[in-house]
Amino acid sequence: MATVEEKTTPICCSKAAVTASSTSSNVPKQKQQPSFVSAVDSRLDPPPKSASSKEVNDRKETISFDIGITVMAKAQTLHPLDPLTAAEISVAVATVRAAGATPEVRDSMRFIEVDLVEPEKQVVALADAYFFPPFQPSLLPRTKGGPVIPSKLPPRKARLVVYNKKSNETSIWIVELTEVHATTRGGHHRGKVISSTIVPDVQPPMDAVEYAECEAVVKDYPPFREAMKKRGIEDMDLVMVDPWCAGYHSEGDAPSRRLAKPLFFCRTESDCPMENGYARPVEGIHVLVDMQNMVVLEFEDRKLVPLPQADPLRNYTSGETRGGVDRSDVKPLQIIQPDGPSFRVNGNFVQWQKWNFRIGFTPREGLVVYSVAYIDGSRGRRPVAHRLSFVEMVVPYGDPNDPHYRKNAFDAGEDGLGKNAHSLKKGCDCLGYIKYFDAHFTNFYGSVETIENCVCMHEEDHGMLWKHQDWRTGLAEVRRSRRLTVSFICTVANYEYGFYWHFYQDGKIEAEVKLTGILSLGALQQGETRKYGTTIAPGLYAPVHQHFFVARMDMAVDCKPGDAFNQVVEVNVKVEEPGKNNVHNNAFYAEEKLLKSELEAMRDCDPLSARHWIVRNTRSVNRTGHLTGYKLVPGSNCLPLAGSEAKFLRRAAFLKHNLWVTAYARDELHPGGEFPNQNPRVGEGLATWVKQNRPLEEADIVLWYVFGVTHIPRLEDWPVMPVEHIGFMLMPHGFFNCSPAVDVPPSPSDLDDKENGMPAKPSQNGLIAKL
Repeated sequence: MATVEEKTTPICCSKAAVTASSTSSNVPKQKQQPSFVSAVDSRLDPPPKSASSKEVNDRKETISFDIGITVMAKAQTLHPLDPLTAAEISVAVATVRAAGATPEVRDSMRFIEVDLVEPEKQVVALADAYFFPPFQPSLLPRTKGGPVIPSKLPPRKARLVVYNKKSNETSIWIVELTEVHATTRGGHHRGKVISSTIVPDVQPPMDAVEYAECEAVVKDYPPFREAMKKRGIEDMDLVMVDPWCAGYHSEGDAPSRRLAKPLFFCRTESDCPMENGYARPVEGIHVLVDMQNMVVLEFEDRKLVPLPQADPLRNYTSGETRGGVDRSDVKPLQIIQPDGPSFRVNGNFVQWQKWNFRIGFTPREGLVVYSVAYIDGSRGRRPVAHRLSFVEMVVPYGDPNDPHYRKNAFDAGEDGLGKNAHSLKKGCDCLGYIKYFDAHFTNFYGSVETIENCVCMHEEDHGMLWKHQDWRTGLAEVRRSRRLTVSFICTVANYEYGFYWHFYQDGKIEAEVKLTGILSLGALQQGETRKYGTTIAPGLYAPVHQHFFVARMDMAVDCKPGDAFNQVVEVNVKVEEPGKNNVHNNAFYAEEKLLKSELEAMRDCDPLSARHWIVRNTRSVNRTGHLTGYKLVPGSNCLPLAGSEAKFLRRAAFLKHNLWVTAYARDELHPGGEFPNQNPRVGEGLATWVKQNRPLEEADIVLWYVFGVTHIPRLEDWPVMPVEHIGFMLMPHGFFNCSPAVDVPPSPSDLDDKENGMPAKPSQNGLIAKL
C-alpha cells in the first residue's frame, strides 16, 4: 500500500496553467524574457504584481522574447496531446449522433472508440514553444524576420469508431471540437463533423457490453442448457461464458457477420469469495454467436468430455478462504518519502531527474508517452522520442485440438488494452509516493466512463547505479539507482498484463511487460495426456502458447518535431578471422551496417552476435566527432512457433520479424491494420506498408519492436501465475559526452546498514563498517 497517495486531476481533464503578462518597456530588448507563470519551472519570471491572475488569463498580451519575436499569446487550457476530456467525449458523441440521418440510424449507433486526433508534429512544437510551460522557443526553426506565431492553437479534434448495430456497418467520424465546458450550455453541443467514412468489410473491436449480452444469450439457449445437464450442471449461475472473437480461419469467419466463438467454464459451489471458475473448463461444445443480432447461429455438442473434478488447489484468495494458511513470518517493508517525490507534474507534463515527457492514454493502446526529452546541461533540451506505446499484442496457442487451435487473441485490436485497464483503487502494485491519473472513454452506448487511478507513476529504488573502490587507497564511491516508473495494468479474460515505461538516471529507458493472471486450461478424458500442454491436475492441462507484444517507437534522437535526420544502424559482433590481424585468436569487433530502406530493415534478434540497433542523428555529433544515438537492446525474445501457413499469421504477419523500421506516416499506427477482428486480408498493416520500401538513410524514423515469450506451463503456474517479465532497453549510445550518472549524489541510505538490527557507521575511508 502506498505510504503517500496523491490523486491528480483526471488524465483526460488536466489543465496546463498558462498565463502571460506584458514585459516592461524599460527592460532592454536583449534581456526581455517571457513572463509566464509555471508550476514546473521556477526559472521563469512571475507576472507583475499589478496584474491579477484573472486579468492575465482573460486578455491577450504582447510578449517579447529575447530572440526578438513578438507574440500574441492567449491562455490555453488543453495541450494538443492531452487525451480527450470527459466533456469533449460527450460533445463528440452528441455531434455524431445528431448527424445521423434518421432516428433509426441514431438509435443504432454504438460507440467503439472515441479518441484524440493527434495533431501534426509542428503543432506540438508550436504548443511547447509558446503556449505551455516550460516554454521552449528553440523547438521551432529560426526564420528570417522571426516566426509568425498565431494567437491560439488549432481546435482539437476527436476520432470516433462507430458501429451501426442495425446495418452491421463500421464508420469513422472526425469531429472538430471548439471550446468545450464540463457542462454543455443548454444541452447544446459545440462540435462540427469534419468527415464521416464507412469502412467496408471490417469488424471493429468487441465491447464489454456485447460480451455480457453474449453470455446471457448462450446461457438461455435451450440446447446449451441441455448439454450442461449432460455434464451434471443445472445451476446456470455457475456457468461462465467467455466470448472470444472468431478470428479468421475460413470464409465462414468473414466480416459480413459479427461473430464470437465462446469458451465455457463452470465454477464449483463454495464459500470462496473469488471462486476460480477457470479451473473447470467445459469442452466438446461448439457455439457460434451472431453478435449483431445476439442469436446463436450454430450449436453442436460434439464430444462429451467429463467436467474435471474440483481441484482442491484451484483457488488463490488469502488464507482460509482458499482452504489454506498464509505465511506469518513476512515483516512489514515500508517505502517512505518524507520530503515527497523528486518528480514534478503540471497537468500531463512530467519532469524528473533531467527527463521530461507528457502522459497520454488511448482506449486501444492504454498508456502513451509523448515528447520524451533529456535536459543535458549547456546543450539544453535534447529530444529522444516523439511517441512511445504498446500498439498490439497477440497470443497464439500451440494445441491443434478444438477449441485451442483458434485461440489467437489480438488483445489490443480486438478488445482494447486501455478499455480493459484497471482502476488501481482495487489494488496497486506500486509503493511510495504515487501520482495517479484517471482515464476517460466511451461505453458502447456513448456515455462517458471513467477509470479512476488508471495510470500509476512513482519512483523506485533500483539497487546499485555504479560503484568503484580504489584498491590502493581503499577509497570507494557508490551510488544507488532510482528510476521513475509509469504504468497501467489490464485484464483480458483470464490474463493480466502490466505495461511499464521506466526512466533511469543514466539516460536509459526500459520497456517492460509483466504477465500474470490465470492459465487458460483444457479438460482431459480419464487417462488422457496431451503433448501440447502440461497436466497440472487430474483432468486438467494447460496448453503451450506464446505472448507477443509490439512496441511502436516514433523516435526523434536530437530531432525537433518535424525533423527527419535519423537513421538506423545494425550492430553485430564479429570474430576476427585467424591471420596477421588475429595472431592470438582472441580478436572480435563490432560491425555496423546502415539499414538503407524499409525492406532491408526487417530484422531478427541474434544473441550469438550481440545484435542491437542504433538510431543515430545524421547531423549531431558528440565530443569525439561521432554521431549521437540511442540503441535498442533486446531482452529475451522469440519468433512464432508456427508453420508459414498458420491461419493467425494471415492477420499477424508483423510477428515474422523482431524489428521493423518505417519512415513516419501519420496514419500508420496499427501493425495488423486498424481492424484485425475477422480480417480476411493477408498481411494488412506493417507487412504491406514496408512494400513501399521508403528510404531510411535520413528520415523521420519509427521503430516497431516485436518481443515475446514462449510459455510452457509449470505446476507452479497454478492456480495463479507468478509474474513473468519481458521487455527491452533504449540506451544512450554516444548521445552524451560522458556518463550522465556521474553527478547522481550519494544516498543517505548508503551510510546506514541495519542488518541484524545493528546500526552501521562509516569507516575512515568512507566505506560501511559493521559494528
